[in-house]
Amino acid sequence: MNAPVNPRDLQNAPVTWTRRELLRRSGTGLGALALSTMLAEEQAEGAARDALEPRAPHFSAPARQVVHLFMNGGPSQVDTFDPKPALAKWHGRSLESANLRTERRTGGAMRSPYVFRPRGESGIEVSDLFSETARHIDDMAIIRSMHAEVPNHEPSLMLMNCGDGNLPRPSMGAWVNYGLGSENRSLPGFIAMCPGGYPIVATRNWRSAFLPGAYQGTYIDTRHTDLDKLIANIRNGGQSHNEQAKQMRLLRALNELHLQKRQDDAALDARIQAFELAFRMQTEASEAFDLGRESQSTRDLYGDTQHGRQLLLTRRLLERGVRFIQVWSGAGQPWDTHDGLEKRHRELAGQWDGPISAFLTDLKQRGLFESTLVLWGGEFGRTPTAEMPALNGRDHNHYGFTCWLAGGGVRGGTVYGATDEFGFRATENPVHVHDLHATMLHLLGFDHKRLTYRYAGRDFRLTDVGGRVIHDLLG
Repeated sequence: MNAPVNPRDLQNAPVTWTRRELLRRSGTGLGALALSTMLAEEQAEGAARDALEPRAPHFSAPARQVVHLFMNGGPSQVDTFDPKPALAKWHGRSLESANLRTERRTGGAMRSPYVFRPRGESGIEVSDLFSETARHIDDMAIIRSMHAEVPNHEPSLMLMNCGDGNLPRPSMGAWVNYGLGSENRSLPGFIAMCPGGYPIVATRNWRSAFLPGAYQGTYIDTRHTDLDKLIANIRNGGQSHNEQAKQMRLLRALNELHLQKRQDDAALDARIQAFELAFRMQTEASEAFDLGRESQSTRDLYGDTQHGRQLLLTRRLLERGVRFIQVWSGAGQPWDTHDGLEKRHRELAGQWDGPISAFLTDLKQRGLFESTLVLWGGEFGRTPTAEMPALNGRDHNHYGFTCWLAGGGVRGGTVYGATDEFGFRATENPVHVHDLHATMLHLLGFDHKRLTYRYAGRDFRLTDVGGRVIHDLLG
């Protein structure tokens, strides 16, 4: 095993050391943090030298940042934002005439155990599960006609996050970073928070794939409150800040010499930027992630809970220019309620409802709401019928589900599209995941057909060969 670099000896370092040797000898502490995010070998063609330089979008737009609240596992639309009175009428009875094709066997109709009520001036009905979030209903656009392609978690997660359920593609956070660049060189432009471990398919949810590695998401385990545990290897206990700075200067010089012979080497450029970002994060992240710097009244607003702390941290990162923040419900697939739906959905919504309301309130008070696009939803929804044999849960449903948007130029107090009378299939103004992505990019100032990246002889985009902007959602 190679011994770590001693910064005191850097001035006497052998001239025969290659950049690879220096990286290998720096593979502890700070080096480990950087190397964990930059070792993928992209084969990008014509990548920009300065991957994180701020860039203008195609046209002026209200949104500059995105927060994606991901309810992984698939929340039930008919128990949250899509009321279906017919389910009470048909409770326990077969819906064979509806031609319901599901992943697993389901029984008769299952009424919602929750009460829906009209909310706000718009009168949009929302269940009591999200009564606090519903205080902002006049600033939200509810899409009740989402649909995907398959009823399985893995491909549906890939479709929602990367625009393709089968092939390795960049995540939407990576695309946004690629399009707009970074507003803060001392923090990642794309952060993925998930308490307690990874969701299904793990880091593929926030990968950069063939985009330069500088655009991929940085994972944070938000079950922790200690900075050293939030971001693994953020500290280098064996070297002082000045010693690390000397090491970084030498590494930069070696990399620049290497890069001169390899123009447009996206992988090398990503290595340089990731290593230097990791060094700068030691100072910037310590301040940004310290929730103790917030007033007691603000901490009380969010609540001292896991999701409350996640969303308070999200707001602090928005203030510091992080471009795309994905906030997950937890490891695995928490919302995947094949049985015990009534209790589990109540628990999960209870963990999110107050913090989401606090987050939206705080964004408005701080003038961040109009420049921040907030997106809520899962990879699919759930069936209106009860799953067998327990008959107290719902199966996966990709034919029709709900998501909502707020802030960032969204037309509030809006309902777009509809499912059938039971909430199974999108029937009015269906919205494919590619349409959602196209609309998100439009609100950020991009023509989704023009935001492309050439790889392996083809121009790729987040929306693949589909996607349309839902203009009725625009303010």
